[in-house]
Amino acid sequence: MNSSTLLFVLCVVLCLGGDHAWASDPSSAPKQGAALLKTDIMGVFAHPDDETMVAATLAKYALGQGKTVASIHCTRGEGGGNMVGTQWGAALGVLREAELRDCLTRLGVRYCYFLDQEDFFYTESAAATLNKWGKEETLRRLVRFVRALRPDVIVTINPAPMPGQHGHHQAAGVLATEAFDAAADPRRFPEQLTDEGLSVWQVRKLYYNGDLGGTVATITTTDPLQDGKSPAQISAEALSNHRSQAFGNFANSPWLQRPQKLTLVKSVVPFAGAETDLLRSLPVTDTDAKPVLPPQESVKKSPITLRFVPRPAIAAYLRWAKEQRVEQKESKLSADVPVVAGEVNEIKLEITNTGSDTITGEVQFTVPAGWLLVPASRTCRVVPSKSETITLRVTPPIRATGDATLAATVTFNGERFNTEARAHPIPQSTVPRLKKALALETRAQVWSKLPAIHIASTNLAQGKTSSEADSSADFRLAHNGMTLFVDVEVKDDVVVSNIAPNDIRGHWRSDSVEICIDPDAGAENTLKCFKLAIFPFDTTGVVRGARDADAHQGPIEQTAPKTRIASHRTSDGYFVRAAIPFSEIGFSPKKSKRLGFNIIVYDGDKKDAALGENINKSRIAWSPRSGVQGRPEDWGRIDLE
Repeated sequence: MNSSTLLFVLCVVLCLGGDHAWASDPSSAPKQGAALLKTDIMGVFAHPDDETMVAATLAKYALGQGKTVASIHCTRGEGGGNMVGTQWGAALGVLREAELRDCLTRLGVRYCYFLDQEDFFYTESAAATLNKWGKEETLRRLVRFVRALRPDVIVTINPAPMPGQHGHHQAAGVLATEAFDAAADPRRFPEQLTDEGLSVWQVRKLYYNGDLGGTVATITTTDPLQDGKSPAQISAEALSNHRSQAFGNFANSPWLQRPQKLTLVKSVVPFAGAETDLLRSLPVTDTDAKPVLPPQESVKKSPITLRFVPRPAIAAYLRWAKEQRVEQKESKLSADVPVVAGEVNEIKLEITNTGSDTITGEVQFTVPAGWLLVPASRTCRVVPSKSETITLRVTPPIRATGDATLAATVTFNGERFNTEARAHPIPQSTVPRLKKALALETRAQVWSKLPAIHIASTNLAQGKTSSEADSSADFRLAHNGMTLFVDVEVKDDVVVSNIAPNDIRGHWRSDSVEICIDPDAGAENTLKCFKLAIFPFDTTGVVRGARDADAHQGPIEQTAPKTRIASHRTSDGYFVRAAIPFSEIGFSPKKSKRLGFNIIVYDGDKKDAALGENINKSRIAWSPRSGVQGRPEDWGRIDLE
């Protein structure tokens, strides 16, 4: 045998030996199939950049401990803003996906998948979101990823409908919570088991972001990793990839250095008072992976439970939380009810008898000084396993502002039981009727004769203002039976016009006025609303308008062609006017005289703002509250004469 032949034989033997070595030692073979996909931690989010809340935590486990991390996003963020280009809609989704993948690569996240749902607009309604997405189909897609990736831990967004919490964020939390059980149930989406080769999978632990009480994991993010950088530093670098969302300067954000807190809400391992590791008590075998309930607080059980009936979104969440066995996390979510200032509002108190005897007791109610209340007290009688609802009639003062506390106390057998609700007054006004339509283009004397409603610089929905000259407004309303006329005079010491004529969207990026109209006067979401954003001046000095965050978004030339707008520069700011036909609002004055209504003034004072840059500094409103632009329940009320 010559040397060439010998070398060939030796190569064959070595190759065969390698194969036999892999066969005898499977741990040395490349992972494939289900083993390749096995995941330690999965994040479930609504949009690209939602991973911000746990980015440093993900980096700590992925880069610091070599764990496999996956990120699932319901949408590609195509409904958001764009601070770096002209891409919008589906094209923006392409850009944001690229930014997200760059971010996740830096964090060490291995897998990124999408549920392919639409980021349609800002809403605070989880119900509207899940209805538009199709809840069952979206859950099916998420369960497929859970069964394929088999995560031990899922982290997601707290789904509670707190003011300012995006409805898409709430929906992501709802879906992740339900997937915890659904992925382990062979009756849910069985075609994945029979047709797709998947198996049921019981997630071991589910966390919501934030400290909600109970078992809270505190994850430190400042310890250096192998390359000397901390997870906090790495997350800052990673998140700066979301440049279209103005995250480009995140690298210097000190708040990313803070420990990140997550609350354990579902688990197959015992709950603890506190944790420092999301993987505490893991791994757990499939046989032992049985969900356990968190410890219940040791409180004296009472035959009486009472609560004020909250607004519909909160009531729906509380029902869902009870069904999902995460109701112990509702402690920070009190009954929250809007009340119209200066008029009678009906508020309901529900008293439930969970005992075996009929109860009879005295109920007493208290409201803030200056508020009227009927009745102040009354006797109640509730038979076992039944509830009684008492209707209160509460009238706040006409100029009432700020949240107020409503309290109820039941005395039964000498023992007192209490509950509270947070009531927030919303303003009201009357709209005078005119015989003729108003001209928008001139400073007609009739405009100045209409009653003015002031929006103070302190009426903050978001951000900060320094004075009335910085940002404040007066608005006037009128109608002629067919059209609503709106005049808004804005005081703004630095008027910025950085929006190009071909970029009439995302009004929050610049100085603008948003007119919010709700035909139902208290709707749970904005799908039937008319929301008109007016840019007083684009970069060419022309007034422009676009509908935003309702069912017909886009420039008014396409979405509200009969609506007319005008603007004019003043010595201390600007004014805008609009003539909006009731037909475009979807409202008939013959059927109703009341509308939900709000004016929101957006202010940004950056004189050298780049074209299209987001310079939003503050938002003031007639009816101000965090996230109010997406919550018609909290808008004011107007009545047509």
